[in-house]
Formats: sequence, structure tokens, C-alpha cells
Amino acid sequence: MINPDFLLSFLLASFLMAVAPGPSNAFLMAQTFANGRSAGMQSAFGFALGGVVHTFLAVVGLSALLKASATAYATVQYAGAAYLCYLGLMMIKGTLRKRQPAAHNEQCDKPHVSTSKKSNVMFQAMMTEVLNPKVALFFIAFIPQFVDPTLSSATLQLAFFGLLYPIFAFPIDCTYIYFGDKIAQFFRSNPNSQLWIDRITGLVFIALAINLLF
Repeated sequence: MINPDFLLSFLLASFLMAVAPGPSNAFLMAQTFANGRSAGMQSAFGFALGGVVHTFLAVVGLSALLKASATAYATVQYAGAAYLCYLGLMMIKGTLRKRQPAAHNEQCDKPHVSTSKKSNVMFQAMMTEVLNPKVALFFIAFIPQFVDPTLSSATLQLAFFGLLYPIFAFPIDCTYIYFGDKIAQFFRSNPNSQLWIDRITGLVFIALAINLLF
């Protein structure tokens, strides 16, 4: 049984963590702006799956390797930054191709689907979360604080809180998506604005990669 006091404290802390602006929210909003509400929802599901992966790694102890080994941490860090940078460059490259008149006219009547297909957005979001070593350290440093040592199984408690966080954060992500899509609809009323949305989205991904490194 979970300690009710620890559970309430965890939910409060999780709420503050989920609503605070950060790389995940920036990725979520960028996808919503570029590809619409559907892509935003897929991003939210991807982040939730990433949270499940980190919970599994934390429970079996593999994530502790990132905390103990500077080489392992740097490897995952560089891989995550390179992946985000790749996504950003592909977004910007896609806008350059769509400057051609035929491609532009084809996209005027509906929101543009970026070079990164919508079917891949969930995977991109999950990999962005999984390849962020700071998220792994978050699960290692944050969640164990709410494990009650007086109870029998610390492992089950760790798994419970680890899985609870993405479930709790998901509706908060949906709120970001809803308002982000409303703002994006205003910009989509001007067909030329879609190119700038995609370019800004690409720059956001590159900025996230730089932020991940430094």
C-alpha cells in the first residue's frame, strides 16, 4: 500500500514539474504548431511511452549507470542532441523544397504535413525522451524521494510512482496541445505562415539540442 501523504506530495510535485516550461513542452508545442492537434497528441503519447521506458530502466537499475559513468552519460547526451538537431534540419530542409509554386499551391487548402511524417511523431517524441539523460536522472533523483522505507517493497513503489508520473502528466500535455492548436489555427489562415511555422519549429528542435548539451 502506498503512503497517502507521500502520494499527495508526489502528485503536487509532479503537477509543478509537468506545467513548468521545458524541453518536452517546447517539443510538444512545436509539433502542434507544425502539424496540428493530431501530431501534438502523438507527441504526448510518445513522451508517456518514454516515461514508461525510463521507469523500467530505473526499476532494473540500468539508469543508475548514467549517474555513475560520465562516459555513458555523455554518450546518451550526444546521441539525444544529434537526434534533435537532425529533426530540426529536416524540418527546415522541408520548407526549402516547399517554396516551389506547385508544392505551395498543393498545401494552401490544408495544414502542412512536415518532412517528418505524422506516423513517426510518436516515435520521435519517445526517442527524444529516452535519449535525454536528464530525464533519466530525474527518475533516479526525484521519484525515490517518495518511496516509504517502512513498506515492504521499494521496487513496487518505485514502479508505481514512475508509471504514475506520465499518466498524471498526459492530461496536462493535452491542455498545452489544445491551446497551442488554437494559436496555430490563427497562423494557418495565412498560407505563407506555415513555412515560417515549420522553420521556427526546426530552429526550436536545434535549440533543444543545444540546451541538451549545455
